[in-house]
Amino acid sequence: MPFPALADQVPEPASHRLPQHVPLAAQTRDGLVESIHYGSLIATAEEGAGTRTLLTAGDPLAPFYPRSALKPLQAVALVRAGLDLPADLLALTAASHSGAPQHVDGVRRILKMHGLTPDVLGNSSDLPYGTAEREEWLCAGRTATQLTQNCSGKHASMAATCVINGWPVTGYLDPDHPLQRLVARSVAELTAEQPSGLSTDGCGTPLFALTLRGMARAFGVIARAAAEAEGAAGTPAAEAAVGLAMQRHPDMVAGEHRDVTEFMRLIPGAVAKDGFQGVQLIGLPDGRAVAVKISDGGDSARMPVAVRVLEALGVDTGPLAPIARTAVLGGGRPVGTFQALDFLSTPVNEAL
Repeated sequence: MPFPALADQVPEPASHRLPQHVPLAAQTRDGLVESIHYGSLIATAEEGAGTRTLLTAGDPLAPFYPRSALKPLQAVALVRAGLDLPADLLALTAASHSGAPQHVDGVRRILKMHGLTPDVLGNSSDLPYGTAEREEWLCAGRTATQLTQNCSGKHASMAATCVINGWPVTGYLDPDHPLQRLVARSVAELTAEQPSGLSTDGCGTPLFALTLRGMARAFGVIARAAAEAEGAAGTPAAEAAVGLAMQRHPDMVAGEHRDVTEFMRLIPGAVAKDGFQGVQLIGLPDGRAVAVKISDGGDSARMPVAVRVLEALGVDTGPLAPIARTAVLGGGRPVGTFQALDFLSTPVNEAL
């Protein structure tokens, strides 16, 4: 079926007002506050056909770019368009992978299954994202490639979906390509909001300006669909298929020693995805969800803040202690902490 041009669906970006972020996390060193990270967050619950707000901090309705946290939503769109992959490769479709051998081999598998070669990939080239994986790659004398770039699983699956539907693979990143129009429509449905702006992600994919509330809703939908489909007969819906794949193969969504992978291993039934510039999304099997944006883009604050929100929701966060609070070292010994503030009830100075 024909799709309207993406330019007709996404309005011109809103004025660049500064979001009203609040302090969410701090680093201390020998009793002194060394740095404070501001941001915004929301927790929601899916109830029937509606979304209820459970708690907020900052400015959760300010438009922002979800970056790679958008990948599970994009994966849902691809499955709706006929993409049919083994669960590990579907998880890789929603991944910001570390560039380990299983990730690179997985991208090659997706391409080969659909008669494609790496030269169809439209993503940028990069070294492996994971620290250990990057060092190993460089020690072997290798350079940046499209296969090792952390979004290559998504791009391989986008090209594969074009083959499945008879769409041209060339130009699949054009916002007016049938594939990207389909993605835009699915994102709007899952978030229950129209994007307020359109840009381009670091890997070259069209990127939408959304709200934390809309993104939280989408993750709640995906996680609840996965929970309802667990053990059920028949082929799961696209939302459930993506959620189940991520839960069953968290190592493909990120990689070893990555907090998103560890989170899904420790919290059964959760769906978690990070995004560049301090974005964290988490969906729970009962339809509740958490969305966090750290204003300075710092990666270290997003997960501790998200865990603090889960604690406020009554989730047992004991297993998450290693990724919720970290020691600040001085001369190799602990001299402070990096942790979320009690931003839900207490002024900053009283929370430390």
